[in-house]
Amino acid sequence: MTIKQLATSVAAATLIAAPALAEVDMSGKTIEWVIPFSETGGSAKWANFFAPLLSEELPGNPTVVVKFMPGAGSTKGANWFQEQEYDDGTLLFGTSGSTQFPYLLGDPRVRYEYSDWVPVMASGTGGVAYLNAEDGEKFDGSANNLQDIDFIYGSQGATRLDLVPLLAWEMLGMNVEPVFGIKGRGDGRLMFERGEATIDYQTSSGYLGASADLAEQGKAVPMMTWGALDDDGNIVRDPTFPDIPTFKEVCEATDGCETSGEAWDAWKAFFVAGFPVQKIAFLPAGTPDDVAATFAEAFDAVRSRDDFAAIAAKQVGKYEVFVGEGAKRATETGTTVSPEAKAYVQNWLQEAYGVTLE
Repeated sequence: MTIKQLATSVAAATLIAAPALAEVDMSGKTIEWVIPFSETGGSAKWANFFAPLLSEELPGNPTVVVKFMPGAGSTKGANWFQEQEYDDGTLLFGTSGSTQFPYLLGDPRVRYEYSDWVPVMASGTGGVAYLNAEDGEKFDGSANNLQDIDFIYGSQGATRLDLVPLLAWEMLGMNVEPVFGIKGRGDGRLMFERGEATIDYQTSSGYLGASADLAEQGKAVPMMTWGALDDDGNIVRDPTFPDIPTFKEVCEATDGCETSGEAWDAWKAFFVAGFPVQKIAFLPAGTPDDVAATFAEAFDAVRSRDDFAAIAAKQVGKYEVFVGEGAKRATETGTTVSPEAKAYVQNWLQEAYGVTLE
């Protein structure tokens, strides 16, 4: 099912099933929106973008405060959220693909279960990979002139969302040495700015928030985006960055890189799981239906604002936003990959980085 088909089906389902619910008043309350990453990354910018808009649309206009709980590539915060019991809507949790991937891969540190949580909003994103100025001069739309360069990359971990760029660069025949252990993609960007890393990638919100300025200043050269999906599930140019080629285009132009076969199928499967449904807002398990519906309605009002498309394009990008039942179905899409893709990536992680997942 494509993202557009998903949006259409869930919209119809939402219109059919709309039970009468008690009115929820959140006057005087403070909602803590916990992000399991540092305050410098794309998830922080995503939550900080939506938080004031959500406050305006929730009944009683409660204060929405974004807090950060980085650690273990987001599994620390996700494991913590799994144990929380709130039924009044005062705790919201935001995940990203870096939370989804350890779950998908069977990482033994994962003690959380997505199906226990209550998704109220999900949104897609994209990603941009870029080079330092010196190496960027050698980029001609292919990676052919980059294959003899030793790159350094600040990474949260190979089982996180970083596996999408790491696998892409390997498929392009590039030598990229990850420095593992950073707490968020914003920290990777800071490594790049300090010259400690020579290649980087950011999700759309992170790129728009800071990395685009580096490109404008000539300190970074955009290499590729991961792309977006059209109605038939094909990878096309990212609508937020239409002038930057996709990984698929760069792969097609690079000697030895194939856009078919096991490696490509695995890369695309994890791209689909990690980006078109990339950031999700959850209420804890056991949240009453009326509270969940109130949040879904508030997020629906946010995405329906006349100015939403314009302000979103500047801060988080031009991507689909799902609410309520749409968020639930989008979450199922983002937390599912084929056994073949999972096996391929697990084998690749073992061979490339010595990572064994049991």
